[in-house]
Amino acid sequence: MSTENEGTEVPADPSAPSVPPAPPTPPVAPPAAPEPVTESAQSDAADTQAQPQSQPHAHPEAPTQAHAHVQAPTPAPAQAAHAAGAGGWPPPPPAVPAWGAPVPPAPQAPRKRTGGLVAAVLVAALVAGGVGGGIGYWAAERGDESISSTTVAAGDSPASFKRDPGTVAAVAGKALPSVVTIQAKSGGAGGDSEGAGGTGTGFVYDKEGHIVTNNHVVASAAEGGTLSATFSNGKTYDAEVVGRAEGYDVAVLKLKKAPEGLAPLALGDSDKVAVGDSTIAIGAPFGLSNTVTTGIISAKNRPVASGDGSGGSNSYMSALQTDASINPGNSGGPLLDANGSVIGINSAIQSTGNGFGQTQAGSIGLGFAIPVNQAKNVAEQLIKTGKPVYPVIGATVNMTEKGEGATIADEGAGGTPAVVPNGPAAQAGLKAGDVITGFDDRQIDSGPTLISEIWTHKSGDSIKITYERDGKEATTTVTLGERTGDN
Repeated sequence: MSTENEGTEVPADPSAPSVPPAPPTPPVAPPAAPEPVTESAQSDAADTQAQPQSQPHAHPEAPTQAHAHVQAPTPAPAQAAHAAGAGGWPPPPPAVPAWGAPVPPAPQAPRKRTGGLVAAVLVAALVAGGVGGGIGYWAAERGDESISSTTVAAGDSPASFKRDPGTVAAVAGKALPSVVTIQAKSGGAGGDSEGAGGTGTGFVYDKEGHIVTNNHVVASAAEGGTLSATFSNGKTYDAEVVGRAEGYDVAVLKLKKAPEGLAPLALGDSDKVAVGDSTIAIGAPFGLSNTVTTGIISAKNRPVASGDGSGGSNSYMSALQTDASINPGNSGGPLLDANGSVIGINSAIQSTGNGFGQTQAGSIGLGFAIPVNQAKNVAEQLIKTGKPVYPVIGATVNMTEKGEGATIADEGAGGTPAVVPNGPAAQAGLKAGDVITGFDDRQIDSGPTLISEIWTHKSGDSIKITYERDGKEATTTVTLGERTGDN
């Protein structure tokens, strides 16, 4: 029992009123008028008689203070009656036991012990309730002292709330002012500028007002159409195409009247991205501007042809794969890392029935982004010259077969040689029919995969190529050439 409750009085059991102890027998003497007995003397007499009887029942946890009183055993009814009438002694006040002191049961009233226990438990409950009430009272603001409460007041809201750097909210809050929603409208018949179009996303690349996005976002408006960019604050600016790269699926716009104070997004290093890294995608899925979604990098170097994969005007990328929700309208928007740096440009999704591309299918957790290292090189070329530059090996490969590698075709487009005479592949000793199975340290399983890997490099780079000819494996080194423009 806690010593905090020592000295707390326990009320008498209402079902068993205390019986005064028998006073001492007066000595035989000639009758005389008894002296008045004071209340203090009665109390002392009761204490003196009660103490020897309580000693054999002392409890180890009984109070040790000198002022603690222990109630004597209740005498039998007959003895109590005799004592009360002998010598004219008035009954002394009932002794109140200290909290924790044992109370012997009445010998002929077995139910009184239960009642005493109930009273003790009741007091304990009241004491515990009083402690809880005190806590609630002091936790709440001071009010009317006559009213107690067990309700703890809620704490006041902090005056200001700041989100820690690195949280999704903090990263998104910093990046959103630099992300724009792009409206592209094609030029209709008779010069009507209200033709068909679509919605995409872009982000501020520099303070001069250049906006980086996907080519397929602006392609419909590139010839005679109109473009506009709307910031997260609702302000809209007209824009024009500076250059676009169909094969890379990258385009650069320029705001016609760029506002002051543009904040370009920081560019990260996509080569250092690891599977499992956190990602944050910002865009306008289905026209819902300023939408933020999160996920991780679920794969790297994923070969993607953002179309039907059959060649022609398709774009190819060795993509970053993410499970962040990406939908139509996210295209061209930034894929950020946990620090808020751009690591990719969201470009394509895997649909359930139409392969890779920009269809109206919703996200199934397979989104693909152009690595920012590649996108940066392309953007710089477009800003400088307005035209893209592609690294090439100077050979035509089969774009439909998959699983065996990239097979050099028997002939090129329009009956031209599959291996360009004196081109990079020819100088490396490659021939029609060779199957390229390795490009640098990447395994090649198809023509689109080979192109995706080639376009992650620059013209002039020397790459080790592994190939098979007549069932035998060999290696050679190819120095990449270049092709300017999409045509």
